[in-house]
Amino acid sequence: MHDASEPARRPALDGLLLFRLHRLFSVGGSLVTRLCEGRFGITRREWRVIAVLAGRPDLGSTQLAQHASLDAARTSRAIGSLVAKALVLRSHAAGDRRQVKLRLTPAGDALYEELFPLVEGINAQLLEALAPGEAQRFDQAIARLQARAGQLVAASTLPKANRGRRAGLSSPAGAAGRRSPRPAPD
Repeated sequence: MHDASEPARRPALDGLLLFRLHRLFSVGGSLVTRLCEGRFGITRREWRVIAVLAGRPDLGSTQLAQHASLDAARTSRAIGSLVAKALVLRSHAAGDRRQVKLRLTPAGDALYEELFPLVEGINAQLLEALAPGEAQRFDQAIARLQARAGQLVAASTLPKANRGRRAGLSSPAGAAGRRSPRPAPD
């Protein structure tokens, strides 16, 4: 029986798909982070930029941000760091100095060729928890969920994130000075 003096229990995050996927990403992704940072001297975000450029050379920074699912500011910082590390080369499009094209340097290509099989191995080890048929169904389910998420975003009437400009919020959570939600993990 519920004690009236106790507040009612609220549903927990543990049952929500996005929270569970984020937690899986945080734990499993930490292996990739440790590999990238500890062995190769790059961040996981820089790894994502390298991996995208390995498959799509000569992208501009906006297209790179879209393909890497990163915001423009984070992409710009990662590019700057990778240029400084001589792993990415910036060049200007012929006739238009405003357009920048990005590609891996030979050192960036070599890093990708060494790191990708290791990251692929971590993914394979995670999937060993599933039977072959389950892994295939999981892959199909993830594809359907990704498509559905895209549909929901396209149909959404919610306002865009207002990170860093919380003073205008009138909700109790905003008034209490709660931090804005973290952006999607990289």
